[in-house]
Amino acid sequence: MKIGVFSIPEINLGKHNIKDAQLDQVDKFVKAKKKTYVQVEVMGEDSLLDADAILAMKEARTDLVLKDLEFIETRLSRCEEGPEKALLNKLQGILGKEEFANTAGLTFEEKQLISGYGLLTLRPVVLVAKEELEDINHLLMKVLNESGFTSFFTAGEKETRAWLIKKGTTAWEAAGAVHSDIQRGFIRAEIIGLDDFLAAGGENQAKQAGKLRLEQKDYVMQYGDLANFRFNK
Repeated sequence: MKIGVFSIPEINLGKHNIKDAQLDQVDKFVKAKKKTYVQVEVMGEDSLLDADAILAMKEARTDLVLKDLEFIETRLSRCEEGPEKALLNKLQGILGKEEFANTAGLTFEEKQLISGYGLLTLRPVVLVAKEELEDINHLLMKVLNESGFTSFFTAGEKETRAWLIKKGTTAWEAAGAVHSDIQRGFIRAEIIGLDDFLAAGGENQAKQAGKLRLEQKDYVMQYGDLANFRFNK
């Protein structure tokens, strides 16, 4: 995932591993040789259009809105009557109230119509207070959560790992996050809920307590699910 930061020099650009206390707890039981956190790429203001989400200070709200409003008004001055102009007027009204374009409730067709616009606030925007800058790891985790992302875990002797997925991702899609071959040959997902895993004290204990579930491809993954995917090789 790519996070664009707007006017926050306190955050270093580049790759960041987001430490997860729940993954740490799982690893205490597994004692894997390697532990891998979710990794994100933090990008500067010149790359905001490539970001999946934007992180900015609360005071920068107006600046972000004005950047998009300026683009919309320029586009409107050159646009003829039709669906595009109607949509531009709709967005102008929303931005004029200092609301982000992502609150417009656009249909799929409308999103397609403006897909090339490069509006900053069409993507998730997370606004933070100055005191939140004291814990950058917590801040980046907040961006993931508020931008519609979550993670599931895999655990074994070699590695305990968190995998970043969108909220609402199915077991079949999650299998693809691990490897395309696993998704292609998907049979079932063996799932142990995070709370069940921790309460039981590990995988074997959770299995003995009857906490392992066999889920089909349309199962919606939950945060911290311990997953093992059965697949045809």
